[in-house]
Amino acid sequence: MISRETWISVIKDFVSGEEPETVKRDIKITLDIPIRRAIAIIGPRRCGKTYLMYQLIHELVVDRKVKKSRMLYVNFENDVLVGCTTEDLRDMMGIFYEIYPENTEEKTYLFLDEIQNVDDWESFARSLIDAGNVQLAIAGSSAKLLAREIATSLRGRTLSYYVYPFSFNEFLSMKKIGVERYVSSKEKAVIVHELDDYMKSGYPEGILFRNGLQEILKDILNVTIYRDIIERFGVKNQKLLRLMLRAFISSKYFSVNKFYNYAKSLGIKTSKDSIYAYLNHVTDSLSFFVLKKYSGSYKEPERTLSKTYVVDNGFFLLNNVNDMGRLLENVVFVELLRRSSPDQDLFYFEEDKKEVDFVVSNGTKVEKLIQVAYDPRAEETKNRETRALGFASDRVHCNDLLVITWDYEAEEKVKGKKIRFVPLWKWLLNL
Repeated sequence: MISRETWISVIKDFVSGEEPETVKRDIKITLDIPIRRAIAIIGPRRCGKTYLMYQLIHELVVDRKVKKSRMLYVNFENDVLVGCTTEDLRDMMGIFYEIYPENTEEKTYLFLDEIQNVDDWESFARSLIDAGNVQLAIAGSSAKLLAREIATSLRGRTLSYYVYPFSFNEFLSMKKIGVERYVSSKEKAVIVHELDDYMKSGYPEGILFRNGLQEILKDILNVTIYRDIIERFGVKNQKLLRLMLRAFISSKYFSVNKFYNYAKSLGIKTSKDSIYAYLNHVTDSLSFFVLKKYSGSYKEPERTLSKTYVVDNGFFLLNNVNDMGRLLENVVFVELLRRSSPDQDLFYFEEDKKEVDFVVSNGTKVEKLIQVAYDPRAEETKNRETRALGFASDRVHCNDLLVITWDYEAEEKVKGKKIRFVPLWKWLLNL
């Protein structure tokens, strides 16, 4: 149970404290929503969710002249709030209104950060939404907060926003590098140079303190493993978990069967059910992802080999994965996550030894096929990539065909199908 004195300190420290400086993001979150809806900010650890909340607080205080005593920000990563329950949350609100009784007659704003650390937080959130006198914003780093899950637990009364490490556009903005629709050769050289640096990591801290990037990435990865996986799910076999993560990062594909046999060969006792459970824990952190094979069947993708991605290239570099093709593909994957709508799904295509990196679909309709090739100018490489696109195009009935490259740009017709080759920097900046 959280003591009364602790809640008083948390409340008063926020109201009397200074907001941290924030960096503007491209994510536009509006406070002008019905009071019986909540704002949900979802993303992996240390990608900027807290700062987005503080941007909203800044907007309320500075732009809208709302008294700070009418709002409260609470971070449940705070050591003094470990073990917080929904009953504690109700006590918190009672003490908040006791300290500021005028708020019982006013619209108030409540910001709850890393809310997944509180068991059954949904019931408390529903009660606030139902009461209709508090504008609620929640943030968390768990896949259970994803739009489809949160829509169920909060009866569809949320507006969800997804936050990842910086986009390339945000990376350039942070460095005060503006980009226009048309660029000179000198401007292009600057952009491509910065892109090479961006490929290392897009974490906000890592951009601000590039000299300490390695240590920052180690800290983020270790805390993600410990708090978001081991601690949250009570993982007992930590050796197996770390072995899984190493395999996840070092290999482009992950198979439960193959990993099970590999673990057995090392004398590690486990079961396939345990590996499936650990895989779910790993992806719940929103820092590690598996991409399923595209299929017209709803069941088949679960049985196929998965492709693996991480939320930031820095995790690859920490593990000495320096292949530019894989780094480029991973950057494209995370950007596709940023751009996707709740109705879209992402897969890869593989059939008859032909593979396409990304299938963007909306329900049963495939909207786009994307191939990633660092340098497709070699005839063998270009033939392989375009043949796969043409084959997949016929199979899934999609003619929007794209190859993302490092610096090659063209538009070509292959067997009557138009294929665009676009440099990564242009695609990332929507130029």
